[in-house]
Amino acid sequence: MTFFYIVFCFVILQRLLEVLYAKSNERYMKAQGAIEAGASHYKWIVLLHVLFFISLLAEVLYLDGAKGPFWMVFFVAFVIAQILRVWALASLGRFWNTKILVLPGARKIASGPYRWLPHPNYIVVALEILTLPLVFGAWRTAVFFTIANALLLLLVRIPAEEKALQQLKS
Repeated sequence: MTFFYIVFCFVILQRLLEVLYAKSNERYMKAQGAIEAGASHYKWIVLLHVLFFISLLAEVLYLDGAKGPFWMVFFVAFVIAQILRVWALASLGRFWNTKILVLPGARKIASGPYRWLPHPNYIVVALEILTLPLVFGAWRTAVFFTIANALLLLLVRIPAEEKALQQLKS
């Protein structure tokens, strides 16, 4: 159980630091004239992530989540996702944010993982939501939140981001 607490606290701390980084980037971008898009769905993304962590904690603690036979495979996939996360954030630099912010006149980032993937950070989030619970046997959390996240990303978030980026080109 100690391993779970270490990983869980690490991820929570990582998310809190990312929120601070995003807020700093948001202030910088808005000072440069950035425009926010998709604000109406942002609360649903935040809610999904908060409920994900609550569900993960509850399932592991109260439904006796335990590492399964393939836990190491899921953990390695989770670690790879963390490496890709850092690479995506570093590639976007001051442009990285948890919100959709577009800066008129700026060029779309095409370096790092963005050379090959249009939305690497969303792939990272999807991998995390799937693999982190499976490391600890929390398959219910993995299934429910993988589906919920996919629906939110594919039906709402990515189309809103693509629309904002298209308007940036116009």
